[in-house]
Amino acid sequence: MDKGYEKERFESLSIKQSVAKRFKKYCRSISKSQSMTLLLMLEFFADNGISPMDSLGPNLRASEIRIMKRINAVIAIMRDMEKTQTKPTAAMILSLFEESASKEKTLILEKNISEEKPPKYSERNEEN
Repeated sequence: MDKGYEKERFESLSIKQSVAKRFKKYCRSISKSQSMTLLLMLEFFADNGISPMDSLGPNLRASEIRIMKRINAVIAIMRDMEKTQTKPTAAMILSLFEESASKEKTLILEKNISEEKPPKYSERNEEN
């Protein structure tokens, strides 16, 4: 029994026998009662604002093409951002780190070079 529709009475519709056979077969394939299948179909058409007489082929194809164009545009924007912003920024930061690392090394070397060793005790005595 269909939930929410238990107390409603059945109504008959006049449809052709071949259409009825196809509809019953379709109802079995989606595992719904005939009433629920018909209700789902009506809600689908109403929610999507389409008519059963409209062809969805070209409309869906056009939508797919528009979506693919937008996706390609987003990919292009991301690649451009990577080229113009991310990679140069990363390169600048890397060069700053390399410079700071090299400066630190040279400072350590300069300290060693600039610091003169005090003369040993024996060398001081020889000078006097």
